[in-house]
Amino acid sequence: MVHIFRIFYLKEVDELSQEITTYLADKFNTVRNQTLTLIEPLEQEDFVIQASTDVSPPKWHIAHTTWFFERMILQEYDDTYHVFDPVYNYLFNSYYNSIGPYQPRHQRGVLSRPTVKDVIAYREHVDQAVLTLLRQERETALQQVIEQLVEMGLQHEQQHQELILMDVKYNFFTNPLLPAYQTRQVERRGTAQSPPLTFTRFEGGLVEIGHEGAGFAFDNESPVHKAWLEPFELATRPVTNREFMAFIEAGGYEQAEHWLSDGFQVVTQQQWKAPLYWMKDQQGDWSIFTLNGVEPLQLDEPVCHVSFYEADAYSRWCGKRLPTEAEWEYVGRQVDQQGNFMEQGSYHPVPVQDANQSVNGMFGDVWEWTASAYAPYPKSRPLEGALGEYNAKFMCNQMVLRGGACVTPGNHIRATYRNFFPPAKRWQFSGFRLAGDL
Repeated sequence: MVHIFRIFYLKEVDELSQEITTYLADKFNTVRNQTLTLIEPLEQEDFVIQASTDVSPPKWHIAHTTWFFERMILQEYDDTYHVFDPVYNYLFNSYYNSIGPYQPRHQRGVLSRPTVKDVIAYREHVDQAVLTLLRQERETALQQVIEQLVEMGLQHEQQHQELILMDVKYNFFTNPLLPAYQTRQVERRGTAQSPPLTFTRFEGGLVEIGHEGAGFAFDNESPVHKAWLEPFELATRPVTNREFMAFIEAGGYEQAEHWLSDGFQVVTQQQWKAPLYWMKDQQGDWSIFTLNGVEPLQLDEPVCHVSFYEADAYSRWCGKRLPTEAEWEYVGRQVDQQGNFMEQGSYHPVPVQDANQSVNGMFGDVWEWTASAYAPYPKSRPLEGALGEYNAKFMCNQMVLRGGACVTPGNHIRATYRNFFPPAKRWQFSGFRLAGDL
Protein backbone atom coordinates (compact mmCIF):
# COMPACT_ATOMS: atom_id res chain seq x y z
CA MET A 1 0.00 0.00 0.00
CA VAL A 2 2.75 2.43 0.92
CA HIS A 3 4.47 1.77 -2.40
CA ILE A 4 1.32 2.73 -4.36
CA PHE A 5 1.03 5.99 -2.45
CA ARG A 6 4.65 6.78 -3.23
CA ILE A 7 4.21 6.35 -6.99
CA PHE A 8 1.38 8.87 -7.21
CA TYR A 9 2.97 11.19 -4.68
CA LEU A 10 6.23 11.42 -6.62
CA LYS A 11 4.34 12.01 -9.85
CA GLU A 12 2.52 15.04 -8.45
CA VAL A 13 5.65 16.55 -6.92
CA ASP A 14 7.61 15.98 -10.12
CA GLU A 15 4.95 17.76 -12.21
CA LEU A 16 4.98 20.72 -9.85
CA SER A 17 8.77 20.90 -9.73
CA GLN A 18 8.95 21.31 -13.52
CA GLU A 19 7.80 24.89 -13.00
CA ILE A 20 10.57 25.58 -10.51
CA THR A 21 14.16 25.73 -11.68
CA THR A 22 15.93 26.96 -8.59
CA TYR A 23 18.57 24.83 -6.96
CA LEU A 24 16.75 24.83 -3.64
CA ALA A 25 13.51 23.53 -5.14
CA ASP A 26 15.39 20.74 -6.89
CA LYS A 27 17.18 19.88 -3.67
CA PHE A 28 13.88 19.93 -1.81
CA ASN A 29 12.44 17.32 -4.16
CA THR A 30 15.59 15.21 -4.04
CA VAL A 31 15.87 15.10 -0.26
CA ARG A 32 12.18 14.59 0.36
CA ASN A 33 12.00 11.78 -2.19
CA GLN A 34 15.08 10.12 -0.68
CA THR A 35 13.18 9.72 2.59
CA LEU A 36 10.41 7.92 0.73
CA THR A 37 12.99 5.69 -0.91
CA LEU A 38 14.32 4.72 2.52
CA ILE A 39 10.90 3.65 3.78
CA GLU A 40 10.03 1.73 0.62
CA PRO A 41 11.33 -1.66 1.91
CA LEU A 42 9.12 -1.43 5.01
CA GLU A 43 5.84 -3.23 5.46
CA GLN A 44 2.80 -1.51 6.94
CA GLU A 45 3.36 -3.16 10.33
CA ASP A 46 6.90 -1.79 10.57
CA PHE A 47 5.82 1.85 10.64
CA VAL A 48 4.59 2.05 14.24
CA ILE A 49 7.20 -0.03 16.09
CA GLN A 50 9.14 1.70 18.88
CA ALA A 51 11.38 -0.84 20.58
CA SER A 52 12.84 1.61 23.12
CA THR A 53 12.54 5.21 24.23
CA ASP A 54 15.68 6.02 22.20
CA VAL A 55 14.11 5.15 18.85
CA SER A 56 11.08 6.50 17.05
CA PRO A 57 8.70 4.72 14.64
CA PRO A 58 9.34 5.35 10.93
CA LYS A 59 5.88 6.88 10.60
CA TRP A 60 6.74 9.46 13.23
CA HIS A 61 9.97 10.39 11.43
CA ILE A 62 8.26 11.01 8.10
CA ALA A 63 5.51 13.02 9.82
CA HIS A 64 7.86 15.03 12.02
CA THR A 65 10.09 16.13 9.16
CA THR A 66 6.95 17.30 7.37
CA TRP A 67 5.74 19.09 10.49
CA PHE A 68 9.04 21.00 10.59
CA PHE A 69 8.36 22.56 7.18
CA GLU A 70 4.72 23.22 8.03
CA ARG A 71 5.26 24.75 11.47
CA MET A 72 8.57 26.57 10.99
CA ILE A 73 7.91 27.93 7.49
CA LEU A 74 4.35 27.67 6.19
CA GLN A 75 2.55 28.66 9.38
CA GLU A 76 4.94 31.57 9.86
CA TYR A 77 5.37 32.96 6.32
CA ASP A 78 2.40 31.89 4.19
CA ASP A 79 -0.86 33.66 5.04
CA THR A 80 -2.75 31.55 2.50
CA TYR A 81 -1.60 28.19 3.86
CA HIS A 82 -4.28 25.82 5.12
CA VAL A 83 -3.08 23.69 8.05
CA PHE A 84 -3.51 20.03 7.21
CA ASP A 85 -4.62 18.99 10.71
CA PRO A 86 -4.14 21.20 13.81
CA VAL A 87 -3.63 18.19 16.10
CA TYR A 88 -0.42 17.37 14.22
CA ASN A 89 1.20 20.31 16.00
CA TYR A 90 0.93 18.20 19.13
CA LEU A 91 1.56 14.75 17.68
CA PHE A 92 4.69 15.56 15.66
CA ASN A 93 6.43 18.32 17.56
CA SER A 94 9.60 16.70 18.85
CA TYR A 95 10.83 18.82 21.77
CA TYR A 96 10.18 22.50 20.99
CA ASN A 97 8.76 23.75 24.27
CA SER A 98 8.45 27.30 22.97
CA ILE A 99 5.96 26.04 20.38
CA GLY A 100 3.79 24.09 22.77
CA PRO A 101 3.15 20.66 24.34
CA TYR A 102 3.91 17.49 22.42
CA GLN A 103 3.38 13.74 22.41
CA PRO A 104 5.82 12.22 24.93
CA ARG A 105 8.79 10.65 23.20
CA HIS A 106 8.31 7.24 24.77
CA GLN A 107 4.69 7.13 23.53
CA ARG A 108 5.31 7.77 19.85
CA GLY A 109 4.80 4.06 19.20
CA VAL A 110 1.19 4.09 20.39
CA LEU A 111 0.06 6.24 17.48
CA SER A 112 -1.67 3.75 15.23
CA ARG A 113 -3.56 6.78 13.92
CA PRO A 114 -3.05 8.84 11.87
CA THR A 115 -2.39 6.05 9.40
CA VAL A 116 0.57 5.81 7.06
CA LYS A 117 -1.80 6.82 4.26
CA ASP A 118 -2.72 9.96 6.23
CA VAL A 119 0.93 10.84 6.82
CA ILE A 120 1.83 10.42 3.15
CA ALA A 121 -1.08 12.69 2.26
CA TYR A 122 0.24 15.18 4.83
CA ARG A 123 3.65 15.16 3.15
CA GLU A 124 2.08 15.74 -0.25
CA HIS A 125 0.03 18.65 1.09
CA VAL A 126 3.01 20.34 2.74
CA ASP A 127 5.43 19.70 -0.13
CA GLN A 128 3.17 21.34 -2.67
CA ALA A 129 2.73 24.32 -0.36
CA VAL A 130 6.48 24.73 0.19
CA LEU A 131 7.25 24.53 -3.53
CA THR A 132 4.52 27.06 -4.26
CA LEU A 133 5.89 29.37 -1.58
CA LEU A 134 9.40 29.17 -3.03
CA ARG A 135 8.32 30.28 -6.51
CA GLN A 136 6.35 33.31 -5.32
CA GLU A 137 7.92 36.74 -5.71
CA ARG A 138 8.60 38.75 -2.55
CA GLU A 139 11.08 41.23 -1.23
CA THR A 140 14.63 39.92 -1.13
CA ALA A 141 15.21 39.90 2.62
CA LEU A 142 12.10 37.84 3.31
CA GLN A 143 12.93 35.48 0.45
CA GLN A 144 16.35 34.87 1.97
CA VAL A 145 14.81 34.06 5.34
CA ILE A 146 12.46 31.52 3.74
CA GLU A 147 15.27 29.96 1.71
CA GLN A 148 17.47 29.65 4.79
CA LEU A 149 14.65 27.94 6.68
CA VAL A 150 13.99 25.55 3.80
CA GLU A 151 17.68 24.64 3.76
CA MET A 152 17.52 24.12 7.52
CA GLY A 153 14.52 21.85 7.05
CA LEU A 154 16.36 19.80 4.44
CA GLN A 155 19.41 19.39 6.66
CA HIS A 156 17.05 18.38 9.47
CA GLU A 157 15.41 15.82 7.18
CA GLN A 158 18.79 14.34 6.28
CA GLN A 159 19.46 13.86 9.97
CA HIS A 160 16.18 11.96 10.22
CA GLN A 161 17.06 9.83 7.20
CA GLU A 162 19.97 8.53 9.25
CA LEU A 163 17.71 8.14 12.28
CA ILE A 164 15.24 6.09 10.25
CA LEU A 165 17.96 3.58 9.40
CA MET A 166 19.31 3.56 12.96
CA ASP A 167 15.87 3.05 14.47
CA VAL A 168 14.67 0.44 11.99
CA LYS A 169 17.82 -1.54 12.66
CA TYR A 170 17.19 -1.49 16.41
CA ASN A 171 13.50 -2.29 16.00
CA PHE A 172 14.29 -5.28 13.78
CA PHE A 173 17.00 -6.50 16.16
CA THR A 174 14.46 -6.82 18.98
CA ASN A 175 12.34 -9.09 16.78
CA PRO A 176 13.22 -12.79 17.39
CA LEU A 177 12.98 -13.34 13.62
CA LEU A 178 15.84 -10.84 13.06
CA PRO A 179 14.35 -9.61 9.77
CA ALA A 180 16.48 -7.85 7.17
CA TYR A 181 15.65 -4.32 6.09
CA GLN A 182 17.09 -5.03 2.65
CA THR A 183 18.05 -8.33 1.05
CA ARG A 184 19.84 -7.15 -2.08
CA GLN A 185 23.52 -7.87 -2.39
CA VAL A 186 25.70 -4.83 -1.84
CA GLU A 187 29.21 -4.38 -3.12
CA ARG A 188 31.69 -4.10 -0.28
CA ARG A 189 34.49 -1.63 -0.88
CA GLY A 190 38.01 -3.01 -1.20
CA THR A 191 39.17 -6.33 0.16
CA ALA A 192 38.50 -7.91 3.53
CA GLN A 193 41.76 -6.73 5.06
CA SER A 194 42.60 -3.38 6.59
CA PRO A 195 46.11 -1.92 6.55
CA PRO A 196 48.17 -2.18 9.75
CA LEU A 197 47.35 0.35 12.44
CA THR A 198 49.96 3.11 12.53
CA PHE A 199 50.00 6.66 13.82
CA THR A 200 50.65 10.01 12.15
CA ARG A 201 52.33 12.77 14.15
CA PHE A 202 51.06 16.34 14.27
CA GLU A 203 52.93 19.25 15.79
CA GLY A 204 49.80 21.06 16.89
CA GLY A 205 50.08 24.70 17.86
CA LEU A 206 47.52 27.48 17.59
CA VAL A 207 44.75 26.49 15.16
CA GLU A 208 41.32 27.75 14.17
CA ILE A 209 38.27 25.56 14.74
CA GLY A 210 34.69 26.06 13.60
CA HIS A 211 32.72 26.85 10.46
CA GLU A 212 33.16 29.99 8.41
CA GLY A 213 32.46 31.08 4.87
CA ALA A 214 29.83 29.92 2.42
CA GLY A 215 27.68 26.85 2.79
CA PHE A 216 25.25 25.64 5.39
CA ALA A 217 26.30 24.89 8.96
CA PHE A 218 24.38 24.45 12.19
CA ASP A 219 24.68 27.08 14.89
CA ASN A 220 26.71 24.75 17.12
CA GLU A 221 29.56 24.76 14.56
CA SER A 222 30.41 28.42 15.01
CA PRO A 223 31.89 30.88 15.62
CA VAL A 224 35.41 30.24 14.42
CA HIS A 225 37.75 30.35 17.39
CA LYS A 226 41.32 29.56 18.25
CA ALA A 227 42.40 26.38 20.00
CA TRP A 228 45.82 25.33 21.24
CA LEU A 229 46.89 21.79 20.39
CA GLU A 230 49.83 20.14 22.06
CA PRO A 231 51.80 17.78 19.78
CA PHE A 232 49.78 14.60 19.25
CA GLU A 233 49.46 11.50 17.13
CA LEU A 234 46.35 10.14 15.46
CA ALA A 235 45.68 6.61 14.23
CA THR A 236 45.68 6.20 10.48
CA ARG A 237 42.32 4.36 10.59
CA PRO A 238 39.52 3.48 13.03
CA VAL A 239 39.77 0.55 15.44
CA THR A 240 38.57 -2.68 13.83
CA ASN A 241 36.44 -5.57 15.04
CA ARG A 242 39.58 -7.72 15.22
CA GLU A 243 41.31 -5.25 17.53
CA PHE A 244 38.24 -4.76 19.71
CA MET A 245 37.79 -8.52 20.00
CA ALA A 246 41.24 -8.71 21.60
CA PHE A 247 39.91 -6.37 24.31
CA ILE A 248 36.93 -8.68 24.85
CA GLU A 249 39.06 -11.83 24.98
CA ALA A 250 41.43 -10.17 27.46
CA GLY A 251 38.50 -9.64 29.84
CA GLY A 252 38.23 -5.93 29.18
CA TYR A 253 34.53 -5.75 30.03
CA GLU A 254 35.21 -7.22 33.47
CA GLN A 255 38.25 -5.11 34.39
CA ALA A 256 37.10 -1.98 36.20
CA GLU A 257 40.51 -0.29 35.97
CA HIS A 258 39.95 0.55 32.30
CA TRP A 259 36.56 2.17 32.76
CA LEU A 260 35.19 5.46 33.92
CA SER A 261 33.10 4.93 37.05
CA ASP A 262 29.80 5.69 35.31
CA GLY A 263 30.80 3.51 32.40
CA PHE A 264 31.58 0.45 34.49
CA GLN A 265 28.30 0.89 36.32
CA VAL A 266 26.46 0.80 32.99
CA VAL A 267 28.44 -2.25 31.86
CA THR A 268 27.57 -4.06 35.08
CA GLN A 269 23.90 -3.10 35.13
CA GLN A 270 23.27 -3.86 31.45
CA GLN A 271 25.66 -6.82 31.35
CA TRP A 272 27.50 -5.69 28.26
CA LYS A 273 29.92 -8.28 26.91
CA ALA A 274 30.43 -6.98 23.36
CA PRO A 275 29.31 -4.15 21.06
CA LEU A 276 25.61 -3.87 20.27
CA TYR A 277 24.43 -6.28 17.53
CA TRP A 278 27.29 -8.78 18.09
CA MET A 279 26.07 -12.34 18.63
CA LYS A 280 28.03 -15.44 19.62
CA ASP A 281 26.81 -18.95 18.88
CA GLN A 282 27.39 -22.15 20.88
CA GLN A 283 30.50 -22.93 18.85
CA GLY A 284 32.02 -19.59 19.82
CA ASP A 285 31.68 -18.00 16.38
CA TRP A 286 30.69 -14.35 16.16
CA SER A 287 28.06 -12.89 13.86
CA ILE A 288 26.58 -9.43 13.62
CA PHE A 289 23.10 -8.12 12.92
CA THR A 290 23.01 -5.61 10.06
CA LEU A 291 20.36 -3.94 7.94
CA ASN A 292 21.12 -6.73 5.47
CA GLY A 293 20.29 -9.33 8.11
CA VAL A 294 22.61 -11.52 10.18
CA GLU A 295 26.10 -11.80 8.71
CA PRO A 296 29.40 -13.32 9.86
CA LEU A 297 31.46 -10.77 11.78
CA GLN A 298 34.11 -9.34 9.46
CA LEU A 299 37.17 -8.72 11.57
CA ASP A 300 38.68 -5.95 9.45
CA GLU A 301 35.60 -3.74 9.44
CA PRO A 302 35.63 -0.73 11.79
CA VAL A 303 34.05 -1.64 15.09
CA CYS A 304 30.59 -0.08 15.27
CA HIS A 305 27.78 0.48 17.75
CA VAL A 306 30.04 1.06 20.74
CA SER A 307 29.36 3.66 23.41
CA PHE A 308 31.73 6.41 24.45
CA TYR A 309 32.41 4.37 27.57
CA GLU A 310 33.53 1.37 25.52
CA ALA A 311 35.66 3.50 23.19
CA ASP A 312 37.29 5.21 26.16
CA ALA A 313 37.91 1.93 28.01
CA TYR A 314 39.52 0.32 24.97
CA SER A 315 41.73 3.38 24.50
CA ARG A 316 42.92 3.19 28.11
CA TRP A 317 43.42 -0.58 27.84
CA CYS A 318 45.89 -0.16 24.97
CA GLY A 319 47.66 2.85 26.44
CA LYS A 320 46.15 5.48 24.17
CA ARG A 321 43.26 7.93 24.34
CA LEU A 322 40.47 9.37 22.20
CA PRO A 323 41.22 12.52 20.19
CA THR A 324 39.69 15.80 21.22
CA GLU A 325 37.24 17.27 18.75
CA ALA A 326 39.69 20.09 18.02
CA GLU A 327 42.39 17.56 17.14
CA TRP A 328 39.92 15.62 15.01
CA GLU A 329 38.75 18.70 13.11
CA TYR A 330 42.29 19.98 12.59
CA VAL A 331 43.21 16.72 10.85
CA GLY A 332 39.83 16.29 9.17
CA ARG A 333 40.25 19.57 7.32
CA GLN A 334 43.40 18.18 5.69
CA VAL A 335 42.06 14.93 4.24
CA ASP A 336 39.69 13.79 1.50
CA GLN A 337 36.09 13.86 2.71
CA GLN A 338 34.93 11.03 0.46
CA GLY A 339 33.80 7.83 2.16
CA ASN A 340 31.24 5.08 2.62
CA PHE A 341 28.01 7.06 3.08
CA MET A 342 24.29 6.41 2.76
CA GLU A 343 24.41 6.77 -1.00
CA GLN A 344 26.54 3.61 -1.31
CA GLY A 345 23.58 1.62 -0.05
CA SER A 346 25.45 -0.87 2.13
CA TYR A 347 24.34 0.79 5.39
CA HIS A 348 27.23 -1.00 7.05
CA PRO A 349 30.90 -0.14 7.70
CA VAL A 350 33.49 -1.61 5.37
CA PRO A 351 37.25 -2.07 5.82
CA VAL A 352 39.29 1.07 5.30
CA GLN A 353 41.44 0.54 2.22
CA ASP A 354 42.63 4.00 1.21
CA ALA A 355 46.28 4.29 2.10
CA ASN A 356 47.19 7.39 0.10
CA GLN A 357 46.70 9.83 2.97
CA SER A 358 48.40 10.30 6.31
CA VAL A 359 45.06 9.55 7.98
CA ASN A 360 42.31 7.52 6.30
CA GLY A 361 38.61 6.75 6.75
CA MET A 362 37.76 9.86 8.75
CA PHE A 363 34.53 10.40 6.83
CA GLY A 364 31.81 7.77 6.45
CA ASP A 365 31.65 4.22 7.83
CA VAL A 366 31.38 5.13 11.55
CA TRP A 367 30.87 8.27 13.58
CA GLU A 368 34.02 8.66 15.66
CA TRP A 369 33.79 9.39 19.37
CA THR A 370 35.98 12.19 20.65
CA ALA A 371 37.12 12.96 24.18
CA SER A 372 35.24 16.27 24.13
CA ALA A 373 32.03 17.05 25.96
CA TYR A 374 29.38 18.75 23.86
CA ALA A 375 29.55 22.40 24.89
CA PRO A 376 29.13 25.79 23.20
CA TYR A 377 32.05 27.36 21.41
CA PRO A 378 33.34 30.68 22.83
CA LYS A 379 30.94 33.54 22.06
CA SER A 380 28.44 31.22 20.39
CA ARG A 381 24.79 32.18 20.29
CA PRO A 382 21.86 29.91 19.52
CA LEU A 383 19.40 30.88 16.80
CA GLU A 384 16.52 33.14 17.73
CA GLY A 385 13.06 31.76 18.40
CA ALA A 386 12.09 28.11 18.47
CA LEU A 387 15.10 27.04 16.38
CA GLY A 388 17.30 28.11 19.26
CA GLU A 389 16.18 24.83 20.87
CA TYR A 390 17.59 22.80 17.97
CA ASN A 391 21.09 22.29 19.38
CA ALA A 392 21.87 24.50 22.35
CA LYS A 393 19.45 22.89 24.83
CA PHE A 394 21.34 19.58 24.59
CA MET A 395 24.73 20.93 25.64
CA CYS A 396 24.92 18.88 28.82
CA ASN A 397 25.84 15.24 29.49
CA GLN A 398 26.67 14.53 25.85
CA MET A 399 29.89 13.69 24.03
CA VAL A 400 30.91 14.84 20.54
CA LEU A 401 31.28 12.53 17.53
CA ARG A 402 32.73 13.48 14.17
CA GLY A 403 32.91 12.37 10.56
CA GLY A 404 29.59 10.79 9.59
CA ALA A 405 28.75 7.13 9.05
CA CYS A 406 27.58 4.63 6.46
CA VAL A 407 23.98 5.84 7.02
CA THR A 408 24.80 9.56 6.78
CA PRO A 409 24.02 11.40 3.51
CA GLY A 410 27.36 12.29 1.95
CA ASN A 411 26.45 15.89 1.13
CA HIS A 412 25.29 16.45 4.70
CA ILE A 413 28.68 16.06 6.37
CA ARG A 414 31.71 18.36 6.70
CA ALA A 415 34.83 18.62 8.83
CA THR A 416 33.17 21.05 11.27
CA TYR A 417 30.00 18.96 11.81
CA ARG A 418 29.37 18.18 15.49
CA ASN A 419 27.23 15.18 16.30
CA PHE A 420 26.47 14.37 19.93
CA PHE A 421 25.07 11.54 22.03
CA PRO A 422 25.00 10.61 25.72
CA PRO A 423 28.07 8.51 26.57
CA ALA A 424 26.12 5.28 27.23
CA LYS A 425 24.22 5.24 23.91
CA ARG A 426 25.31 2.92 21.14
CA TRP A 427 22.42 2.31 18.74
CA GLN A 428 23.93 5.01 16.53
CA PHE A 429 26.64 3.94 14.05
CA SER A 430 29.51 4.94 16.31
CA GLY A 431 33.12 3.77 16.35
CA PHE A 432 36.41 5.47 17.19
CA ARG A 433 40.07 5.93 16.39
CA LEU A 434 42.98 6.21 18.80
CA ALA A 435 45.11 9.23 19.62
CA GLY A 436 48.13 9.77 21.80
CA ASP A 437 50.39 12.43 23.24
CA LEU A 438 53.93 13.08 22.01
